[in-house]
Amino acid sequence: MAVFQLHLLKPSHYDDNGYVVQWWRSAIPSNSLAALNAIALESAGRHALGPDVVLEIFVYDETNTRIIPETIAARIKTAGNGLICLTGVQSNQFPRALDLARRFRAAGVDVAIGGFHVSGCVSMLPDLTPELLEAQALGCSLYAGEIEGRFDALLQDAFSRQLKPLYNFLHDLPAMEGAPFPLLPAAIVSGTSGAVTSFDAGRGCPFQCSFCTIINVQGRKSRHRSADDVEAIIRANLAQGVDSFFITDDNFARNSNWEEIFDRLIGLRGQGLRFTFIIQVDTLSHRIENFIEKAGRAGVKRVFIGLENINPDNLAGVKKKQNRIAEYREMLLAWKAAGCFTYAGYILGFPNDTPESIRRDIAIIQRELPLDILEFFFLTPLPGSEDHQRQSAAGTWMDPDLNKYDLEHAVTHHPRMSKAEWEGIYQQAWTLYYSVAHMKTIMRRAAATGVSAGQALFLLLWFWGCVKLEKVHPLQGGYLRRKYRRDRRPGLPLENPLLFYPRLGADFVTKHVRLAAMAARLGLFRLWLKRHKTEASAYMDQALSPPKAGDLDDLDLFQNTESSRAAGEKAKQKAARKTAAV
Repeated sequence: MAVFQLHLLKPSHYDDNGYVVQWWRSAIPSNSLAALNAIALESAGRHALGPDVVLEIFVYDETNTRIIPETIAARIKTAGNGLICLTGVQSNQFPRALDLARRFRAAGVDVAIGGFHVSGCVSMLPDLTPELLEAQALGCSLYAGEIEGRFDALLQDAFSRQLKPLYNFLHDLPAMEGAPFPLLPAAIVSGTSGAVTSFDAGRGCPFQCSFCTIINVQGRKSRHRSADDVEAIIRANLAQGVDSFFITDDNFARNSNWEEIFDRLIGLRGQGLRFTFIIQVDTLSHRIENFIEKAGRAGVKRVFIGLENINPDNLAGVKKKQNRIAEYREMLLAWKAAGCFTYAGYILGFPNDTPESIRRDIAIIQRELPLDILEFFFLTPLPGSEDHQRQSAAGTWMDPDLNKYDLEHAVTHHPRMSKAEWEGIYQQAWTLYYSVAHMKTIMRRAAATGVSAGQALFLLLWFWGCVKLEKVHPLQGGYLRRKYRRDRRPGLPLENPLLFYPRLGADFVTKHVRLAAMAARLGLFRLWLKRHKTEASAYMDQALSPPKAGDLDDLDLFQNTESSRAAGEKAKQKAARKTAAV
């Protein structure tokens, strides 16, 4: 029997000092890795390479696993044949992927690279970019598009050592119903904090946000898995002890099969099965009849909302006209009523932004919106987005180092802020929002609305600690940072071990002392909330108060800019027409 080894590898990226961002427990599992693993398992079960070939599959997530290419290459050479698939590679991960590929190719191993960077560039640009051409020059094969129904052909090409330079299926998006469902081994899932796994119940989003890459790679039409598929995913994971899920649909509220899926999940919970979900939705999800109520009953405990900004001019500028600030409070309170913890993305660097306006807007959000976690991002022209396509065509300067395209760095110029000002207000935004006083307010609101204040404490410590202690975005974060002296970005010098290891040890101690001090400070407040339940449950502030007509005149949310005042007036006119109709 011949053996063909398939190694599926999700690369990480480099921090600002050139070390791979890697943890003992990382934050978010890779759905791309889970999907490709399931597809590969199905190919192995069908003997896609022939009845006399055994397909051996290995899975790695570099955010929590050290990768030594020469060791993996040696295993492939011992087996006789194999392929490295660098999977789900985003733009900020491409430099690391290319460095890994260079070492694999030097060892004589075939490499295929897929993910949003390859797909986005091929989708939106007229020619292959320099880094994609460099990958091909190394002998790597590039894959653009989705691979369901096509993986056997790729494997067969690799087995016969006839990989094509480029596979492009962007204009032939496969149906998802009945397709192999994403599945990671429990051992891989255990490498994430909270043992969370992920799957996509659907792909595609109908909106046109100019900073988004998903609509140009996965399309704007809803493609979805069936309720049977989702049930199978849940049961397969429960069987291996995994009960926490992140549904990676960019906008689950626009999955045309959402209700059937929620109803099935509600039924499974009624049978005594226990599981929880994190989902992503748009700001109009509360308008969909029964959506939020059923989400709560189906086990959704955390929801990520693309809030992006509270200035209507900024939202219109990136074609996010579906976000209506007049409905933000109603929407967030609806999620609170369903017992869900809310996250919101917030973009800094729209053309109208200044440090002063950003500070003002954060204060308004803290006072007037019942939002829990706020995640800040730079407005970034990601390859694959309309913004990147437009700036590339215009010859606008964009930072050539793709490692910085992680939404945590300024990679282009801003019309009203210098680079130093933009980066400075980005860091200050985290400090302002995650002040001790506001973190306590978030915990108060959680206790008052029946959401776990203990869970709020954990998440607040995670976000505060990632930014303040580890200097990375919380979505890139984890617990117990791992650094290997020799795993530094090529071109940067290896540090002296007599300096590297003592500094690493001192850094570990200092961070944990600071983390423990903040945990104790917030933990004591958590104990106070538990001991004063009556007082805690009676807490009320401006953000938690039910929406009323006077809000449109009284709240700063509708008074801080001309466009916000116009949004308030439009909402009042709409309410008046509705009243007249009744």
